[in-house]
Amino acid sequence: MQIEAEPGFVLHARAYRETSLLVEVLSLNHGRIGVLARGVSSAKGQVLRAALQPLQWIRLDAQQRGELAQLRGAEALDAAPRLHGHAMLAGFYLNELVLRLAPRHDPVPELYRSYGETRARMAVGAPLAWSLRRFERDLLDALGVGFDLETASDGQPIDPAARYELDAHDGVRRLLSERDGRGRRGTATGAALLALASDQEPATEDLASLRLAMRSVLAQHLGARGLKSWELMDDLGRRG
Repeated sequence: MQIEAEPGFVLHARAYRETSLLVEVLSLNHGRIGVLARGVSSAKGQVLRAALQPLQWIRLDAQQRGELAQLRGAEALDAAPRLHGHAMLAGFYLNELVLRLAPRHDPVPELYRSYGETRARMAVGAPLAWSLRRFERDLLDALGVGFDLETASDGQPIDPAARYELDAHDGVRRLLSERDGRGRRGTATGAALLALASDQEPATEDLASLRLAMRSVLAQHLGARGLKSWELMDDLGRRG
């Protein structure tokens, strides 16, 4: 199958043999694809190699043969965001999450658009925590495993003053007491869930409550092996 003038975002690239790269791309019309880029470490391939860096938006031509596509050409469509510190780690997290959860060869245009929007927000220095929570919400929705953030699993409207835990199968469950479930840790405020549902950035404390609550849902979809970026984030938090 020919892939022609296909827009996509580079998620990951690693060296393959002496002069090639194995590249993972989130494309608009073909979903997540693996691409073999030959000869990019040669003098003539430096421009191409530069276009195949993580977070880069590209247009590519390739020949799909089996699991991997053979790259015929690629060009950068803009300048990749220059991220540093926490923002660089957030970019790594964004890519790792898509790599682990987005299906191969299955187009998910909503995910492609959300990735592009999140990448653009990061490029202009928008608040990282809010940008990532929005992307996590959109990722789950795009993959068909999201849930109602305005109604609890018992059918009751979300109470802004209550706390809730999120479950990949049961949805939003109200925390009835401090002894219920895991206690407050890993639970989100009702105000935070309603803000996320309406796409309105919540207050700082409410926003902070979403991080571990959303992580618990994602972890259930990821299985036993978590994300390397989570380990790095936790380590950075302990050092801070």
